[in-house]
Amino acid sequence: MPSLDRTDILNRFHALNGPLVGAGVGSGFAAKFAERGGADFVIVHNAGRFRAAGTGSLAGLLPFGDANAITADIAEEVVRAVDDIPVFAGVCGTDPLRSIPAFLEKLETIGVAGIQNFPTVGVIDGAFRQHLDETGLGFEQEVEMIRQADEHGFVTAPYVFNEAQTQAMAEVGADVVVPHMGLTTKGDTGATTALTFDTAADRVQVLHDTAVDTDPSVQVVCHGGPMAEPEDVQAIFDRTDGLDGFFGASSIERLPVEPAIEEQTRRFKKLDPEGTREKTTEPR
Repeated sequence: MPSLDRTDILNRFHALNGPLVGAGVGSGFAAKFAERGGADFVIVHNAGRFRAAGTGSLAGLLPFGDANAITADIAEEVVRAVDDIPVFAGVCGTDPLRSIPAFLEKLETIGVAGIQNFPTVGVIDGAFRQHLDETGLGFEQEVEMIRQADEHGFVTAPYVFNEAQTQAMAEVGADVVVPHMGLTTKGDTGATTALTFDTAADRVQVLHDTAVDTDPSVQVVCHGGPMAEPEDVQAIFDRTDGLDGFFGASSIERLPVEPAIEEQTRRFKKLDPEGTREKTTEPR
């Protein structure tokens, strides 16, 4: 992939005539075909490895391996697989066993151009979330990680979940803000509980307005919840004003593949090994 600096990437993003579309990928294979389909950027998350293993994206938030190490490993593969679009990486900013500045340096060396906060405590609620915040493992650490990434020269595209987080991320220099509406629905490992389109659209609009009120130059792309298929995202676009695009992970990497593999296998199972040649009872 040709070297792209932050200014080049943001100029591309702001010059688009259509929606800004990012794809969350867990392999070079997925990245290659997302780029051919027109993705403007790809983001590698540790969750992509778990999707490839046949489980849900939320496995990326559980203690199954080293999230940042998995992301770096995938990033090396994906950077080599794409031709012309930037590769972003999801960084676990609450990682207490790793120097975040040093890890950002490593990702830059690999060829990563942008940073997102993932795994993120933003999807966690209740007493567990409160305890994370109280013990220095909360969203504030993710904001600080995005600030460091911004200062380092990365494009930043953080997930946000409420107005305060959105304002905080915009204030530390986020270039693209991603209102997260929850685990994506549909498919074999998708959520069955999600916001309605009206509720999701209302929340996205509030976070969009908060972001651009804080920094008019920021772009806003929606993600997750009921937005599984292209028509679902269009339903959100139709109910909101000013959105710049969409970021999809399961919706781009997982959902199209599940029925395709299943159906292709069924087609092979329907083949006739004897073919159309004349049948014979003679010994072979």
